[in-house]
Amino acid sequence: QVQLVESGGGLVQPGGSLRLSCAASISIFSFNALGWYRQAPGKEREMVAVLNRDSSTNYADSVKGRFTISRDNAKNTVYLQMNSLKPEDTAVYYCNAKVVYLPPYWGQGTQVTVSS
Repeated sequence: QVQLVESGGGLVQPGGSLRLSCAASISIFSFNALGWYRQAPGKEREMVAVLNRDSSTNYADSVKGRFTISRDNAKNTVYLQMNSLKPEDTAVYYCNAKVVYLPPYWGQGTQVTVSS
């Protein structure tokens, strides 16, 4: 059973920074892509950032230039560095790992609240 465990969420003021971590229970080389998604109250879950096996990345337009996705292969961990946070970034953030021919894996989510 693959497990993804997120951490690093919390309350931060507008303009502040947070770094989310997602630790996988297996080697992250097993995945074709690793990503972060978020879901705000009353809204659908949306893609925030994706890191593909070939190290290419995709970002939602709303976070480009502010968020950075990265990984540490030795720690089997993917990160999301979030800078210049805005109230509209408030959401539950989920880690996602994709493998070929199987449904993706999801973490349990971590709350990020941006408020003064």
